[in-house]
Amino acid sequence: MKDLSLSVLAGIVDGGPVDGSDIRITGVSTDTRTIKNGDCFFALPGENFDGHDYVRAALAQGAACAVVQRAVEGLGPTEGPVLRVKDTVQALGDLARAYRRMNPFRLAAITGSVGKTTTRQIVHHVLSRHFRVHQASKSFNNHIGLPLTLLGAEPQTQIIVAELGANHPGEIAYLTRIAQPDVAVVTNTHPAHLEGFGSLATIIREKISISDGLSGEGVFLVNGDIEPLVAACRSKGRPFRTFGKSDRVDYRAEQIVCGALDSSFLVGGAEVRVPLPGPGNVENALAAWAICHQFGLTVEAFAAALAGLPAVSMRAEALQIGRLTVLNDCYNANPASMKNALAMLHNLRAACDANRGRRLVFICGAMAELGEQTQAHHAELGRAAAEAGVDLLVAVGAATQTTAQAAREAARHDLQTRSFADALAVRDHVQEFLREDDIVLVKGSRTARLERVVERLIKDYG
Repeated sequence: MKDLSLSVLAGIVDGGPVDGSDIRITGVSTDTRTIKNGDCFFALPGENFDGHDYVRAALAQGAACAVVQRAVEGLGPTEGPVLRVKDTVQALGDLARAYRRMNPFRLAAITGSVGKTTTRQIVHHVLSRHFRVHQASKSFNNHIGLPLTLLGAEPQTQIIVAELGANHPGEIAYLTRIAQPDVAVVTNTHPAHLEGFGSLATIIREKISISDGLSGEGVFLVNGDIEPLVAACRSKGRPFRTFGKSDRVDYRAEQIVCGALDSSFLVGGAEVRVPLPGPGNVENALAAWAICHQFGLTVEAFAAALAGLPAVSMRAEALQIGRLTVLNDCYNANPASMKNALAMLHNLRAACDANRGRRLVFICGAMAELGEQTQAHHAELGRAAAEAGVDLLVAVGAATQTTAQAAREAARHDLQTRSFADALAVRDHVQEFLREDDIVLVKGSRTARLERVVERLIKDYG
């Protein structure tokens, strides 16, 4: 972060007059476990912790100042400068917006139902070969994570690659006005977070609101294969460009080939190899190419950099654990990403003659936040698992019992199922149902905590 004075900070967050206006702020923190000398500590209220309870500790550990929204019991006047604001979360966003305006870096903002993080990491990996690039830490994509991402950029940064996520209407519009992107991207729109949005039409409106923060010269990119998304963009009236597989898009992938552990496609006759499995990652790579082109890259330069992309942790991460092949895709899940993962699982066996006799095992966690459509989407998932040729479906949690039943009913082969209450139960019984040469997909929403199962597989079969 480029440093700024306490008086400038106070003006930005409307914190009133302060003593020690010559104090320099060199960073921002919301967590005393990682605070550094010179940081401004924002006391954020939360469900489990309230930052106001840690203000004194933050100042004692070297914080230059603190921003609070209520009085802190026992805080003495000599412990450090404190700015009082109406809302610390809003103040954090105001500071990030101001910091964005203070600096000349360009910014690409990515939203979508599926693939935000992978697309962001592809873009960061490729652009870093040519520019000084800063990206979000993990999936910092909400009203706290995005400001922290922007404020973490150093003065020498040329490009920021950020994610914008949402669970409820209005969140993307708020975030994009903080980010003020030069390039705004909608990777796709599928049923996700339906508990908060209610319908796909609402999701589409939310995602395309990312363009509200664009400047007049900013570029808006959307998935041109999703007709309702394209129609909504047309009705919005803002110019946009498209990427996809159809012949009507601006950035088109042709001759797509999905192998066991990678994929490839052609762009304008140039081959692009994606070192990640599954059709979903072709879509992610194509979105990334459309973004990188806005920063002047040729498709040849993009393809050369993409070839060296490392695996993305817990997102279609292919692990060879002894003779066991595992697709570790347990970071999160919704109906679209589940189907993409099942396509990867199918391809692992179909694309390799040596794998033809191996079982396909799907350790299936629930998909969260689907509201009234929870049962319908979990039943559809079971039918998709049967179509993908899954031999053993391990249902984890109550919602996936519907998945197991639908899979048995739809299967035209001997599809077996096992049911467990949670990931810990699966972990403790994994050797009862797994064979050492199985091909295993582990996927569910974050709430399922299926990484515990993967940890046990590494321990027992590695």
